[in-house]
Amino acid sequence: MPLEIVTVPCLKDNYAFLAHDAATGATAVVDVPAAAPILNALARHGWKASHILITHHHDDHIAGLKALAAATGARVIGAAADAHRLPRLDEKVAEGDIIRLGMEEGRVIDVPGHTVGHVAYHFPGSAAVFTGDSLMALGCGRVFEGTMAQMWASLGKLAALPPDTLVCSGHEYTQSNARFALTIEPQNAALQARAEAVATARAEGRPTVPSALSEEIATNPFLRAGRPEIKRAMGMEGAPDAEVFAAIRQAKDRF
Repeated sequence: MPLEIVTVPCLKDNYAFLAHDAATGATAVVDVPAAAPILNALARHGWKASHILITHHHDDHIAGLKALAAATGARVIGAAADAHRLPRLDEKVAEGDIIRLGMEEGRVIDVPGHTVGHVAYHFPGSAAVFTGDSLMALGCGRVFEGTMAQMWASLGKLAALPPDTLVCSGHEYTQSNARFALTIEPQNAALQARAEAVATARAEGRPTVPSALSEEIATNPFLRAGRPEIKRAMGMEGAPDAEVFAAIRQAKDRF
């Protein structure tokens, strides 16, 4: 039975996630922007947090971690590379490590770029990946600590997952990301339709996260930097894919 995934809005535009294994009752919390909304969501569902998975060290992803861990006794898991700037970890993980959540297994994917210690958690049995601020709905995180080449390589790892994978990312940025994406590919029919659907969802107060990886591949300019039509749009025909990605990321930073 796949994990039941619940999106929990936190702070201004952050998301945490609950991932619940009904067979055993094990429940992971992915990122902790604030403890109170997560504790409220757990109580509504009658679940108890057994694991806390951290994608990276930024405060808007860990600010509620100590309070949540104290309230639940959950096992805290995060990147070994970031252990020196995270709250105390019960388990330090790296690329390829396996996390067991009840009957499900998750694999750690190293995705540097936004930060050098950023990780994602892929649960293939549930067709879900928790990406934090690496791959995002119609976007990707700013490159703060790593390099553009690192971020492009990280996005490539995530894009190679099965297309039916649910991308659980860390922010509600999708509408502004859609506006930017349309400046790159205004004739992309799939992107046009998605932008309209996103606008409707936000007008109705509905989250646009998670999203399907197949939809990201069809519409997200950061995943599409290697495609000929994107290179033409950027005036970069013949340029290496990573350079095109960097140009798109720089354009978004100015947008």
